[in-house]
Amino acid sequence: MKSIYKYFLAVLGLVVAGCNEDILVENPPNFVASETLYTNYSGFEAGLNGLYSLVRHRDQGLNGSSSLTSDLFMLGTDNLASNHSVSGFNNVTTSWGLASSPMHVFYSDAFIWLYKIINSANTILESAERPEADWTGGPGSVQENKNYVIANARALRAWAYRHLTYLWGDVPLSLNSSKGSNIVTDWVRTPVQEVRNVMKADWRYAYDHIPSEPFPGRISKGAVGHLLTELYLVNNQLDSALYFADQVINNGAYKLITERYGVDKDKPGVPFMDMFKHGNTNRSEGNTEALWVFQFERLTVGGGENSIVKRHHLSRYNAIRVNNVNPFQYTVERGGRGLGRNSLTKFAIDNYEPGDDRGSHFAIRKFFILKTAEENAPAPADVVPPGYSYGDTIHLDWTQDLSSSNRGLANWPFSRKVEYVDPENISGDNDYKDQIHLRLADTYLLKAEILFKQNRLTEAASTINVLRRRANAREISPEELSIDFILDERSRELLMEEDRRHTLIRTGKWLERTQMYNKNGGQFTTERDLLLPIPQVVIDANLTRPMQQNPGY
Repeated sequence: MKSIYKYFLAVLGLVVAGCNEDILVENPPNFVASETLYTNYSGFEAGLNGLYSLVRHRDQGLNGSSSLTSDLFMLGTDNLASNHSVSGFNNVTTSWGLASSPMHVFYSDAFIWLYKIINSANTILESAERPEADWTGGPGSVQENKNYVIANARALRAWAYRHLTYLWGDVPLSLNSSKGSNIVTDWVRTPVQEVRNVMKADWRYAYDHIPSEPFPGRISKGAVGHLLTELYLVNNQLDSALYFADQVINNGAYKLITERYGVDKDKPGVPFMDMFKHGNTNRSEGNTEALWVFQFERLTVGGGENSIVKRHHLSRYNAIRVNNVNPFQYTVERGGRGLGRNSLTKFAIDNYEPGDDRGSHFAIRKFFILKTAEENAPAPADVVPPGYSYGDTIHLDWTQDLSSSNRGLANWPFSRKVEYVDPENISGDNDYKDQIHLRLADTYLLKAEILFKQNRLTEAASTINVLRRRANAREISPEELSIDFILDERSRELLMEEDRRHTLIRTGKWLERTQMYNKNGGQFTTERDLLLPIPQVVIDANLTRPMQQNPGY
């Protein structure tokens, strides 16, 4: 019981800056107390860097786990299914039932990760109110520097609560930092709406004090406005939601990418995909559509870690067999090496009309061409199977959907948004590409949904058509609109980007669409699975007040 007790204290008792990663160590080495770190502006900047480092775990594993943290937000939905079995949430989504258990370590890791973010933000917020804090040395006035730090901490606290409420519903609300001197053992689960009221206040403050053009890797005013739009939408406060959507869309700092730009702009391709290429994802690199970009680039301030997005979503194409030969080499053009643990559903691949750039081969890999050493350089030549020649096309096969009897497939299409190659290690699966977390197109789609709910169908269709014109898709009429059409369009535009589970939960469509379109586990989902189980370590550590489990667990 004592170890469980310490484990839960870590949920709400971590100071991020300088702490040892082993949260069970009672006296971690190299500890930097908030009292010594948060004395001046540079100390607060260091704290924010630590806080953003925690947030970036969304695109990384937790505690050495082979599962992406973002699996919880994307996998086991209508457009993303498990392909190769691994530990963590990947296996849960193939069977649900008993596999989705309060004892699952991935749930506890994710729950604790989000509360680390919250507690670290709370520590910064409390420290910012110390009268002795020196706010000189920043880019603005003393008050502007303080407001900026507070705004970032509040924005990320609300970001963590967004995930917690979508995944677990009512959760403990903590607005104070937890230390050894104020241990709490009687947490109560705060109703979702109360938590969202705090999120609203946090994001409204952040919106007023965060610039449109952010420091690389940090949240922008546009991203905060986007999150407020979604929050007001889920609260059915449609006028407020539309106000913030328009504030983001009409902010001159943000513009949709409609022309080729950046690296590879002179090579065959489409404007839609340029922003996902390494060297093009950041605003400083020409990506005017980006609202928030996570930094993973080597030797970049605030970056330095590696994402595992590519590893999970890029196919194991080197394992494709043609006439008993594995023909394909890892190459730069093919995106390097992937493990293909999570894959697009057949629905997601087929969810495009002919001519839609977002479903083209530039966006979704659907075939490979056998290439010579010169064409593959610096990789060696492909191995030509009997009956084939260089220049021949090998088409991938998605005639049968992923299922329990049809998975572990190497010859399965994948989104090329995840492609990345380390030039020093083409066959490596580390991913140092900066990852787009939020972009303007998502705000357009939220606006269309708001207008649809207001029965302003002509305006809603017009808003969606802005994106469809960019993709060279046909324009739609107001009569074609429905919530399912909007969700289909979100998948077409935001495949492998949006927190798809959250979107489907928000619209009341997760169970229906997952059962309909996800053939590798969706058939086992039930009403119970709309919320995940509260981790058992959390329940057991709440020593002086029983904590209620979610229904069905």
